Amino acid sequence: MGRNMTMRIYLSGRVAIEIDGQVFIDQGQFRGRQGRLLFAYLVAERTHPVSRQELASVIWDDTRANSWENALSALLSRTNRVLSDVTAQGFETSISHRMGQYQIQLPAGAWIDLEAATSAVDRAEVATSAGDFNTVNGPATVAVSIARRPFLSGITGAWAEAQRAKFNRILLRGLDCLSEMWLALGEPQYAVETASEATGLAPYRERSHRLLMRAHSESGEPATALDIYHRLSNRLNQDLATGPSPETEALYVEMLR
Repeated sequence: MGRNMTMRIYLSGRVAIEIDGQVFIDQGQFRGRQGRLLFAYLVAERTHPVSRQELASVIWDDTRANSWENALSALLSRTNRVLSDVTAQGFETSISHRMGQYQIQLPAGAWIDLEAATSAVDRAEVATSAGDFNTVNGPATVAVSIARRPFLSGITGAWAEAQRAKFNRILLRGLDCLSEMWLALGEPQYAVETASEATGLAPYRERSHRLLMRAHSESGEPATALDIYHRLSNRLNQDLATGPSPETEALYVEMLR
């Protein structure tokens, strides 16, 4: 293996393994939706072994047939054959098996999009909290770019839905960091774009609404900022029988003045 060769695993968008910048294993090489789900689950849970029953519950939910044992064995064998092609390129990758427990083994330094997005948004939030806005853009943009991609399209089930919710939270956190950054750097028009995307995804997320209010206000549109508050307040009251938080109320009062 060349010294500079890298391995990347994508679970969002098209499930794939990329080697040295080129797609080496595409999602079509896994065995349909179940093969993609099995691979994604093993990668996402790679820090610990999982049982056959756990794998079966993720892949089939509560609809598994009596022959699920054979079906799972076939899926595992097919996936291991796909991964053997990666090993042949110098990246030791396989599904280990011991006493009914399975765990994917990946080479050191393997890049995984879900882990990269989580790490990136954490760094962006730390920089935002510290007021170090010149270092926010890089990690926040990485997190947002990854989290915008669909996760396991066409696949249903509790685990897949939980992962989609996780990606959505990463996306919202990243967008909020970008909005804070643009406001701090004196570019409120860009903050309007990122905060609008966030409020569209999360209509009850008050932090994103406050950022959008500030962005419109600093863009010379105070009436729009106040209208955003009123629409949020009405939505919270009608849908959740509650009102805006003290932080949101304080921003509104400040803008009225």
